[in-house]
Amino acid sequence: MPIIYLDNNATTRLSPTAYAAMQPYLDGLVANPSSLHKAGQAARRAVEHARAQVASLFDSKPAQIIFTSGGTESIHLAVLGTLRRLASAGTLITSAVEHVAGMAVAERAVAEGATFHRLPVDKAGRLIVDDLDEHLKSPPGIVSLIWVNNETGAIHDLEPIATAARAAGFVVHVDAVQAAGKLPLQPVTQWADLISISAHKLHGPQGVGALWMRAGVTIDALQQGGHQERDLRAGTENVPGIVGFGAAADDARTRVKKATSNLKSLRDRLEYAICQACPNAVVVAHDSPRVDNTTTICFEGVPAESLLIGLSERGVFASSGSACSSGSVEPSHVLVAMGLPAGQIEGAIRFSLSRDTTEQEVDMAVVAVTQVVDQLRALMS
Repeated sequence: MPIIYLDNNATTRLSPTAYAAMQPYLDGLVANPSSLHKAGQAARRAVEHARAQVASLFDSKPAQIIFTSGGTESIHLAVLGTLRRLASAGTLITSAVEHVAGMAVAERAVAEGATFHRLPVDKAGRLIVDDLDEHLKSPPGIVSLIWVNNETGAIHDLEPIATAARAAGFVVHVDAVQAAGKLPLQPVTQWADLISISAHKLHGPQGVGALWMRAGVTIDALQQGGHQERDLRAGTENVPGIVGFGAAADDARTRVKKATSNLKSLRDRLEYAICQACPNAVVVAHDSPRVDNTTTICFEGVPAESLLIGLSERGVFASSGSACSSGSVEPSHVLVAMGLPAGQIEGAIRFSLSRDTTEQEVDMAVVAVTQVVDQLRALMS
């Protein structure tokens, strides 16, 4: 049975380029990059070369990159590190459609005394900023917002928010985990102070991420230990992972400049065919700007879990909401915030394509979706 992988927002396949770059540091060149001997210094050079490669995604200096264990840690380091740096309790402004990592760090910030404001969204997933000016009158802290929504692919217009926030004395953090490799990151450095990305979302290895920091921005470390990563992230660096991240970043920087019309064409083909074949199928956030690889489609009256199981048995791998929330019986907080009817939310499936996705795979996925939806609706009628 062929495997049709349409869950690339959860994780992408490790690219051959990244794999090849990592191999020497998995098979033979084993050393701690903090060691003074030749092997240690070779590892240090590999880490710093990868730092420069990741920095090139932002067109910035390598010193502005802090390596972490992934997007979640990068988000926590940005938000809590900023708030803990303040002499008194500050303010966190975020949105109702953050990744679960952003939702969790907000809870932690509130527990530590921060004032908290959350921007709502409309039915298309666009941020509603009517109360932003009032929120910015609170004690300055950090505005932390997701740029590309992981569930719907909606792209948020963050620059006007960031401009107003920085004028009010706030630090601006952008969760660009789902944007890296899909959108150019360099323009964001013009108005953001901190940017989080993750390697495994752009065909790098799992377990490694980065926080980009504007020069002059200061934050507190969340853990103490050695002096790695400019004293901001103690612990021995994951050399193979960081090297793979660098190689994947180099590849992504080149590819993101190329036209993405093929990926958008495949996504549109998938949406159109499914909506033609499945009555009452609804594409979420279709009126909002979206990244080209992502679509969430609601099949009203069809339980998402049953649909995912049926698709998996046919070799089609998709997801329901955020993969980090799998196993939860709670409905997607993103779709709830958008005001979708309960029946649509319960039948929402996310399909996320990659540069490896083919037209044949899309057509085969449409057939599988149609078959499973028809079977489930027949059983429930």
